[in-house]
Amino acid sequence: MNLKKFIRSIPDYPKKGILFRDITTLIENENAFKETIDQIIDRTKKYNFDKIAAIESRGFVFASAVSYLLKKPFIMFRKKNKLPGEVYSIDFELEYGSATIEVHKDSISDSEKILIIDDLIATGGTAKAAAELVEISGGEVSCFLFVINLFDLNGCENLIKKGYKVKLGKLSELRTDVQTFSNCSKETPIENLDKEDKVALVLVLLKQLQPYLSANNLSTAPI
Repeated sequence: MNLKKFIRSIPDYPKKGILFRDITTLIENENAFKETIDQIIDRTKKYNFDKIAAIESRGFVFASAVSYLLKKPFIMFRKKNKLPGEVYSIDFELEYGSATIEVHKDSISDSEKILIIDDLIATGGTAKAAAELVEISGGEVSCFLFVINLFDLNGCENLIKKGYKVKLGKLSELRTDVQTFSNCSKETPIENLDKEDKVALVLVLLKQLQPYLSANNLSTAPI
């Protein structure tokens, strides 16, 4: 099953210049969601881990299903002030701002190995913060597992350079920013892009042309 076709691309969200990859269209399809979970479980087989952790909020969707099927405890890394007990906190930078994630102090015991699952990795800032939560709790990161890797932001490479193990799903080769698409003829010949990325490229170009078309009373309908 080609899972890429279930990912919706939305230009200029959450801010101009970003091509947002929307997983809601993936999890709304029961067969695609099942295939994704099956792939995640298959990629965990060579790793030893005691518990599964996920990052708020889309990571919860995948990690809770995997935790249930593998009969492993599930830990939530939540946004600031969302957990009621005593917590460890880590501040970090995002692609478009800053944030804080927290974990209960009693969620991870000394020397426990933790598998961290998230829907997507961009620059790796959130994932690195999650690893720090595991480590200050006394645990050890067994492996990171991401459904989508926005490879042009080098998040996986950043984690690997810091000594972490990373596994990816079959959705790993996706781009994220409009500028990369605008320059794709210099980086990657258009004919080498797959169907989903070609569609995303067209959406980006139409979005960029819209002010010109509107100013000249032109329509995109004939396109």
